[in-house]
Amino acid sequence: MMMDREQEELQFLGFFGIVKESLKIIYSWRKIFAQITLSFIFPLSFIFLAHIQISQLLFANILNNEDTLNYTQAGTPGYDKLSDVISSEWVALWLFKAAYFTFFLILSLLSTSAVVYTIACIYTGKEISFKKVISVVPKVWKRLFVTFLWSFAIVFVYNIVSGMLLLLPVAVLGFGMLGISVFVVVLVPYLAGLVYISLVWQLASVVSVLEDDYGIKAMKKSKALIKGKTGVAVAMFLVLVVCFIGIQVVFEIGVLFYWSMSVEMRIGIPILCFLILFMVVLFGLVAQTVIYFVCKSYHHENIDKSCLADHREVYLGEYVPLKAKDVQLEQFHV
Repeated sequence: MMMDREQEELQFLGFFGIVKESLKIIYSWRKIFAQITLSFIFPLSFIFLAHIQISQLLFANILNNEDTLNYTQAGTPGYDKLSDVISSEWVALWLFKAAYFTFFLILSLLSTSAVVYTIACIYTGKEISFKKVISVVPKVWKRLFVTFLWSFAIVFVYNIVSGMLLLLPVAVLGFGMLGISVFVVVLVPYLAGLVYISLVWQLASVVSVLEDDYGIKAMKKSKALIKGKTGVAVAMFLVLVVCFIGIQVVFEIGVLFYWSMSVEMRIGIPILCFLILFMVVLFGLVAQTVIYFVCKSYHHENIDKSCLADHREVYLGEYVPLKAKDVQLEQFHV
């Protein structure tokens, strides 16, 4: 079954059109997306929420022990023992954070690879199966990892430079009205820049799967593609961010007041947050892939669907990425 919407029509999709298209894809191909969700998105959502709860428990123990340490006489055996316990707990917390980040990153890349590859096959009208997805995903996600490293490096440098600029007004002018006002004025463009980098990063992830560019080249290609559709992409990004923040806040409140809640709420809140989270993650991955095709259509970069389908196959166990010349075979005119 090929998508009903012709590629040249995608350029006219706005925010609600992308939402409708994304939901239509998920519903029409619900079986394979259910399989992808069970394999990748379920565990991704689970470890995200589990990380919040375990981190809060570990940190609460550290705070309690540090509070006890403040009332313990220094130099005594009890003081030394408690200090060692606190040091061990900090090590355990950071090791847990590192393990969480590693598994979260791997599952995120696998989820993105699976969803993007699946939608590419859907748009080509090529027969798709979960077995085929599983055979390709392990090869594609390595390209995504390189793109992630470049994106992470860019965000890291951006935050360092921006942090210095944000602290400068407060350092020079102090915490008075003028200093805070300048801080807020500088904060707005910083947040706007961070959102833009995140958008380029997301689109670059799709480029890394569907084309031969990855890493910094995928970032540059993504930056060019997003021109003209930035507003729609920003709106989608902000909606998803609000959803993620809302889920996290509700879950953290549930953890914080766990013992004062009824049994129903103790069980209901985590389950509700989990169900909403995996649906938001799936929708977000589908939406960002649809935005890629919308951007391609907007720039009149016609994708030869038969050629795309051929390149998405696995030959002799090797993944062959789509060449840029194959993606941009011709310019179509509206």
